[in-house]
Amino acid sequence: MGREQPLQKGRAVRDAVICEPIRTPIGKFGGALSSLAPAELAATAIRALIERTHLDGSHVDDVILGQGYPTAEAAPVSRVAALDAGLPFTVGGLQVDRRCGSGLQAILDACMQVQTGISNLVIAGGVDSMSQAPFYTVEARFGVRGTDGFQLHDALGRARLTAGGKFYPVPGGMIETAENLRREYKISRAEQDELALMSQFRAAEAVARGSFIDEIVPVSKVSRGRETLVEQDETPRETTIEELSELAPIMIRKDAESTVTAGNASTQNDAAAVCLVTTPEKAREMGLTPIVRLRAWARAGVEPHRMGIGPVAATELALNRAGLTLGDMTLIELNEAFAAQVLAVTREWKFAEKDWDRTNVLGSGISLGHPIGATGARILATGSRELIRRDGEFLLETMCIGGGQGLAAVWERVA
Repeated sequence: MGREQPLQKGRAVRDAVICEPIRTPIGKFGGALSSLAPAELAATAIRALIERTHLDGSHVDDVILGQGYPTAEAAPVSRVAALDAGLPFTVGGLQVDRRCGSGLQAILDACMQVQTGISNLVIAGGVDSMSQAPFYTVEARFGVRGTDGFQLHDALGRARLTAGGKFYPVPGGMIETAENLRREYKISRAEQDELALMSQFRAAEAVARGSFIDEIVPVSKVSRGRETLVEQDETPRETTIEELSELAPIMIRKDAESTVTAGNASTQNDAAAVCLVTTPEKAREMGLTPIVRLRAWARAGVEPHRMGIGPVAATELALNRAGLTLGDMTLIELNEAFAAQVLAVTREWKFAEKDWDRTNVLGSGISLGHPIGATGARILATGSRELIRRDGEFLLETMCIGGGQGLAAVWERVA
């Protein structure tokens, strides 16, 4: 069993490395994985991780999972998934919510536990079944008064509206923030649709090459008494620039100049992704193969109505802490919440055409989907494995976060 190690005065911070990052297939909203609860998706990923690494579960100190849409059906989802996956009851469980950055933040929290000696081996990642996001009320606990009854809120939409709190309201939710950046940075509808098409094309090419095979673990489901395996992402879809250009903007009734459509924005999805976080020494002891180590990370806050620009400030901080520049990055994973948001960020980064050759090279949120709590861990699984294939050195992972935050991590390949 893992043992907590006291942090001694003057003791150097330990390296934190990532081993065997994996994920389930990404299911469409209401699709093949929609009948599976988040804890079941997460438990499936954890079991597969243990099986792949031949790890004795008693060596795991903690399980940390991000989740954007939790319910009381599994509280916290990390502890329930750990138990359901067959890990011993001695293993802890922590649930993290930094909205779109939840899965990455869970891994970073695991890294900090390892770096400081609090834990030696942690399973970390994220999960969300947006298909099973709850409808809820806070008005019925002590009975319903009057004749108006009570209102059921859809957690999916409500979370996007409340993310700015009382003082920074964003009535149109995250779509409004993308339109705000579109206006500010003078981003055309054509640019957004072209980026969306590139994302779909790159994801389709990656599927054809088998780029996701190593990171995806199958999910078993039972329907009408029959067991089936879901082994591939449901998300990438064939489209053309003509088809994308014909889609109506989502906010067209409120803003005649709006440009964000279902085709140039990320989708709602179901998935889980996990990895092992440990030290290089512990990895050798356990027969594990580290892929990348954490070089630096940062989070930053921005105005909630400009939330999509969050990666700019977070990336600057992370790169400064790493002693590196954007030009040093072999690969850049900038989650595509919206095409407008990606284009705004890359305008700030002063991207040249060649920079797109190292950015979201296998697709991103528009093509692969955006299962909120799992996305950060999914990106790490995809990006780190591609870094190895390209014999690269550094991976930048960054994303915008509802409510006005950015999160960024610099990962370094383990030689």
